Amino acid sequence: MITIQESDLSRIVEMAWEDRTPFEAIEAQFKLSEAQVKALMRKSLKRSSYELWRKRVYGRQTKHRELRDPSVQRAYCPTQYKSK
Repeated sequence: MITIQESDLSRIVEMAWEDRTPFEAIEAQFKLSEAQVKALMRKSLKRSSYELWRKRVYGRQTKHRELRDPSVQRAYCPTQYKSK
């Protein structure tokens, strides 16, 4: 079992909800596979929220790098974090 700090858990959930953040970006930053992210989301969210998230994520091109346009190499939208 992987131990995750509360601040990291919050960020993982946020990244998982973001449409343009692929699972591979979460894996690169937190070493969690797509299956582990799904399990974490199931554990962390209410059932209805988890089901909404799964419907949203299923087959979404931007959440899976192999389904993305190959010209998109970033993990998130360049205007997403304006306060840097």
